[in-house]
Amino acid sequence: MASLSALRALNIPLAPKYTSVGVFVGGTSGIGQAMVESFARMTDGKATIVIVGRNKTAAESIISTLPKAADSKYEFVYCDATLMRNVVAASQDILSRHPKINFLVMSPGFFSIKGFNPTDEGIDRKLAVNYYARWKFINQFLPALKKAKDDGEDAKVFSVYGAGRGGAIDVNDLGLKKTYSLINSSRSGPTYNDLMMEEYSRQNLELTFTHGFPGAVLTNFGASAGSTVLRFLAPLRNVALKPFASAPAECAEYMWQGIFNHTTGAFRTGSKGQNIGKERYFGTDDQRQLLWEHTATETNIPIPA
Repeated sequence: MASLSALRALNIPLAPKYTSVGVFVGGTSGIGQAMVESFARMTDGKATIVIVGRNKTAAESIISTLPKAADSKYEFVYCDATLMRNVVAASQDILSRHPKINFLVMSPGFFSIKGFNPTDEGIDRKLAVNYYARWKFINQFLPALKKAKDDGEDAKVFSVYGAGRGGAIDVNDLGLKKTYSLINSSRSGPTYNDLMMEEYSRQNLELTFTHGFPGAVLTNFGASAGSTVLRFLAPLRNVALKPFASAPAECAEYMWQGIFNHTTGAFRTGSKGQNIGKERYFGTDDQRQLLWEHTATETNIPIPA
């Protein structure tokens, strides 16, 4: 296995040399935080970084450690991504200051073992964070990504979730409002992400869309769970996984390799940033179109006056 220093050495030459803009949804902890820190390091702080999440204190702590340059711009934007109206509000806030975006990295998490648990918008909270909010963020930021591409710069979207870990989906119950279970959710979410990236790529051929699987990573996954028992057990998970899992910093470098090594199109990458092609791929053209239509309808929720 390559050392962290070796991985960093591979990525530094691939990082943009211009002052780029990166938006990191879920960047206040875990893999998202590590990807923020890696991006700031490999650009020597010559970047605009927007951390989107719920924990302002954590974001400010992260920002305080990032390397500073004359043109560094680091900021936090609050967003509870279980609600689509919040995604719209956060996106509009970001776009008001940053009309051009080079990298949109999404790794928000929602840990729960409850059954179907809808928000007031009718979307299950876990699926909202793992899929619907990601779809909505991409939709909101497309003009800014295209502006970057028009300027001859990188314009890439990366969703950290479960490429190659999905299963067959039920087009008669998209969103799992009738047949929700933890198993169905864990199988559907990754496939939804695959099909989402493919369709966005099909409609925007000049951009790059990648769905990545990070593998087992030693994060604070579960620390924000609603159950006291689950929060207590979360650290024990890391103890059990330690012999097999990677550190967030190492995972981040591999995820950046998956981003940098792909241009124009839709891709699926594994835990080492490698292209996994159609490995454990599910879905058809018809299913992709049905999912797209369902999602466009499901997420078209206006912000209350």
